[in-house]
Amino acid sequence: MSLQSVQADLAARAPDLVVEVTTDSTATVQTAALVHGCEPGQIAKTLCIRVNGEVLLLVTRGDARLDNAKSKSAFGGRPRMLGAEEVAELTSHQVGGVCPFGLPGPLPIHLDASLKVYDEVIPAGGDTHASVRLSVDRLAELCGNRWVDACQPPYLE
Repeated sequence: MSLQSVQADLAARAPDLVVEVTTDSTATVQTAALVHGCEPGQIAKTLCIRVNGEVLLLVTRGDARLDNAKSKSAFGGRPRMLGAEEVAELTSHQVGGVCPFGLPGPLPIHLDASLKVYDEVIPAGGDTHASVRLSVDRLAELCGNRWVDACQPPYLE
């Protein structure tokens, strides 16, 4: 039902956006970049983390890594990645399709500043074969416009 929850969420909040379902898997940054013909950084991956007991989502560019020092500063504690089972329980999305849309309940969503180098990004769409193409500004609008600097891109822009 995860794909359907994303489609329903976007139909209600952003009816102009389309969840693109592909025959090829988009479950990893590398495969998604190949399917969409874009740089791996343009794939907006959604990390589900716990900091000081609070679960939150962090959307970052696909080729960035969570930076311990930056994330401690951004969130006030050391982030811990959640396991696949807990991610699915909290987001209704399986790993490989996790996105900030169609969530069963409210979770704080943060966007990493590393995304700002792109005009357009492609997050997952709630399934390992689904994605949504949208501008970074639109992503920010739909996710509450909370920006942090918690990740290290593969190189400095």
